[in-house]
Parts: sequence; structure tokens; C-alpha cells
Amino acid sequence: MIDLRLLREDPDRVRASQRARGEDVALVDALLSADERRRSSGVRFDELRAEQKALGKLIPKAAGDEKAELLKKAGQLAADVKAADADRDAAATETQELLQRLGNLVHPDVPVGGEEDFVTLETHGTIRDFAAEGFEPKDHLALGQILGAIDVERGAKVSGSRFYFLTGVGALLELALVNAAMAQATAAGFTPMLTPALVRPQSMAGTGFLGQAAQDVYHLSDDDLYLVGTSEVPLAAYHMDEILDADRLPLRYAGFSPCFRREAGSHGKDTRGIFRVHQFDKVEMFSYVAPEDSQAEHQRLLEWEKQWLTSLELPYRVIDVASADLGASASRKFDCEAWIPTQGKYRELTSTSDCTEFQSRRLSIRVREGKQVRPLATLNGTLCAVPRTIVAILENHQQADGSVRVPEVLRPYLGGREVLEPVAK
Repeated sequence: MIDLRLLREDPDRVRASQRARGEDVALVDALLSADERRRSSGVRFDELRAEQKALGKLIPKAAGDEKAELLKKAGQLAADVKAADADRDAAATETQELLQRLGNLVHPDVPVGGEEDFVTLETHGTIRDFAAEGFEPKDHLALGQILGAIDVERGAKVSGSRFYFLTGVGALLELALVNAAMAQATAAGFTPMLTPALVRPQSMAGTGFLGQAAQDVYHLSDDDLYLVGTSEVPLAAYHMDEILDADRLPLRYAGFSPCFRREAGSHGKDTRGIFRVHQFDKVEMFSYVAPEDSQAEHQRLLEWEKQWLTSLELPYRVIDVASADLGASASRKFDCEAWIPTQGKYRELTSTSDCTEFQSRRLSIRVREGKQVRPLATLNGTLCAVPRTIVAILENHQQADGSVRVPEVLRPYLGGREVLEPVAK
């Protein structure tokens, strides 16, 4: 959540942020009104309590009619205090509810607009000219079937649409990707983490995934637990309700977990293969830093993502995501999109977001610097979302006979093999 003091001091900035997100601007004024009621009702409660305490000291000293009058007044005061307390609690609850609905403040450099209004920051690698090489590229599913690596038919039989099996070399390729990604992350100073896939409501809400993203979240109602769509959630909640010493920062974690997404609203999109699925594995980077260091850390996370995609020898571009496509928690987000030959376009493979103090305020995570205690900043960055990365590797490194060249960075994790060969029919 944002800082209420900032809202009071510069409401126009918050209105502009809501407008850029395409969200309800009237929410800002409703929140200002609720906050004013919260503060004024709090003042009235304190005044009445002080009067009640003062009266309580007079009653034992009084007698006769005076005492009877004071007792009568005390009864009325008790009722007024109770009412003021209820007003204060109601206003505080309304303020918190409205505050939880407000997105993070959009960074001033973020391009304004919707999904297609991003700005391309840089492009890397060379897109292969398959026509010049004399063959038409196959898509990842055809390649996966030739290699005995992907089985979506049995995935659908067992679990339904958008589920799949990785088989044979496909399973080995996932393990190679995860191990190589973790090796890069640990070399960069990240602590490897295997995280829970089920979290409590306060963890999911604290990271901002029960707002606009709630329709994509799986909820186990009998247990009141949520299946995570990213290990960002348990990594953000890892230090929930804690005060961290400043000399421990930055804290960097690399989490590996299964991820579950309903893909609500994606009907008809990417239905072939494993590009958009309900369950997948991912290696996620997560950082806790001082607020003034968040923009520099954001650039570092982006550089680590670029290092990873470059090591996989994939052509890709970096985009500055537009304001209405940020997600509630992000102040700014960069996506790295790899070229997918059979789609003829770039598609998102990794993403990194600067969430500033938004999540730490919701999760009550603070940093202590001397006598000062304040919220810190959190950032996240995908290092390897496995299925999409497999899609990009198969399509970009395929050869005319259906085999696939293995990027050098993965070869040590695949027993040294340089090529994935078609399986015998």
C-alpha cells in the first residue's frame, strides 16, 4: 500500500497514477474522506476518554446530589465513548479497505497507456533466417513430439486443457534449466530457496495478488489457502512482521517453486503447446533493499535476466511496460521478450518489477537504521519460467532434421550432450 501521508500531501500525484493505470480516480477522494473521518473520530475518542478519566477522579470525592449528577454524566460519557470508539474503528476499517484497493504509485518514467503502449529499450541477438537456411521452422509442440519431450494429449487426459507432461529429454531439459539458473543466481549472491506452494490469505493479499489479479488465483476454500502463481509471494512474505537491521541489506533470494494460474480471460489465446499453461515451474529472484536503492537494484535484476537469456543464445528485446499493464504492486516493470520464430514476434520470457515500499507496508516488513525504523523496498525478477523458456530454446535452436542444438550453458547439466536428437518412431 502507499503512504497515507503522501496521499494527504500530494493527492494529485496519486490521482495521476490511478489515471495512468486506468483505475478508478474517485477512489483517491473516497480514501481521503475516510482517512479524515478516521483521524477526526480518533481525536474525538481521545477527548472523550480524557473527560471520562477526569470525571472518574471527581466522583469518589462527591456526595449527595452532586454525586448523582456526576454519575449520570458518567453514564452518558460511557455511551459517547463507546460510540466514538465504534466510529473510529469503522473509519479505520474503511480506510484500510480503500487503501488496499489502491495500486502502487506509477514511476514518472513509465510510458502511459495499455498493453501495446510499451517502449522498446534495447534489442539483442540475431533473428535466424530459416528461409535462407532452406527449411521452414517447426513450432515447439511439433519439435517436442519429435524429441519425445512434450505430451499435451495425456496432460489433457489426466488434468484437462493447458496441462502437460514433460517426458524424456523434456524433463531433463527442465532440470538443466533450473540448475543452470540457480547456478547463475547463487554466483550472483542470491540465497537458493525452495518455497511453499500454498500460502495463507495475508501472504497473498500482502503481495497484491488478491486485487485485480484475484481471478487468476486458485483458492482452496476448505483450508483457506492459496496456490501461488509465483514464488514472489512466499519470498515476499518470508520476512512478514519483521524488522531487519540495515546492515543485512540487500537480502537476495532465488526461489524455485511450482506456479499455478487460472489464466482467466485467456480463452483462445496460446492454446497450442505449453506457452500458456495452468501449472509450471519457475526460478524467481527477489530482493529486499533500502527504498533509495530500489531503482539501482531494478537495473541489476534486469542485467541478471539479460545475462541469462544471452547465455541461452536467444534473440530478445527489453521493453518498458506501460502503466495500465503494470500490475497493482509494481511501480515500474521491465519485460524481456524472446523471439518465437513460428509466431513471428517477441513474447515475454522474464519480467522484473520494482514494488518500492508497496508490499513491505502491507506485510509489515521494516528496516532499522539506528533509532529509525521504516518500510523497505521489495523487487522481483523472473530468472527462468521453464515452459516458455523451453518453447524459445526448441524453436530458436532447431535444425532441419528436427533435432535441437543445446546452448553451451546447459550442456554440463545434460551430460555434455550438444544436440537433442529425435526419438525413434
